[in-house]
Amino acid sequence: MKAERRADYAYAYHDLRDEVNAQKFGDEKKDGGNASSIDGLLWRMDSRFGKSDSIFTASEHIELNELFKPGRCTILQLSDIEQHEQQVIVGALLRRVNKARMSVVRGETPTERGDFVDYPVFTLLEEAHRFAPAGTSVVSTNILKQILSEGRKFGVGIGLITQRPGKLDQDVLSQCMTQIIMRIVNPIDQQTVAQSVEGAGRAMLAELPALTKGQAVISGVGINTPVMCRIRQRLTAHGGETFDAPSEWMRWHAPDSQDKREQENAPYLKPTSEKKTEKIGNIRI
Repeated sequence: MKAERRADYAYAYHDLRDEVNAQKFGDEKKDGGNASSIDGLLWRMDSRFGKSDSIFTASEHIELNELFKPGRCTILQLSDIEQHEQQVIVGALLRRVNKARMSVVRGETPTERGDFVDYPVFTLLEEAHRFAPAGTSVVSTNILKQILSEGRKFGVGIGLITQRPGKLDQDVLSQCMTQIIMRIVNPIDQQTVAQSVEGAGRAMLAELPALTKGQAVISGVGINTPVMCRIRQRLTAHGGETFDAPSEWMRWHAPDSQDKREQENAPYLKPTSEKKTEKIGNIRI
């Protein structure tokens, strides 16, 4: 795409759409054209990027050296958007930072550019099985495989966090060189971990279902031999606590709560006599 032949041109969605539409020719049924395929692709693009309330925009932009900076922890809260959009965002950011680090290491990036990231970066992905699911490939799977296999030499690191390792792509999981494994009960997840953790023996893996809260098995290139340890409690506030449903129900049925609900739902006027209500038209007297 060489819109207006300007190096600083800010490409937008309509530029991409015009380029895709320009590839349309003929009729697939008559002369082997691709018209219907292009129309289908345009429909998918419009449904994802062509909406007025789309989260993707060509005017609002954050430079990579603002997202990734030594001493800064940038958190992207993606739980409120669709899973496919989460995959698109993660895939795009990982491609950008991987390309930026490759260019910097090779000396191809001017220092004044926003993608000049002259320091290693590390990314943690919570619920990692959403971005590299087992048995299928999504838009973020390939870049995860590429960074996990090649990113180390360019200073790009990734940590994957999941409670269901059996749902994670096996190629992606096998590229994780250091594992921190906590309590696992599901047999499929246990088998997946046993196949991916090279240094852990059967005896230690057999202890996974019996691990208590905070215990973990650490294995991989980051440690000489697999060890069992206890993770300290976090210093910051925990935002993912499980609701105590029985306590909440008991609080709802407590006399004070019931009295408060009765007061809030009570009518403003209570009839004081059994006299029939008089009306004039639709107005009650």
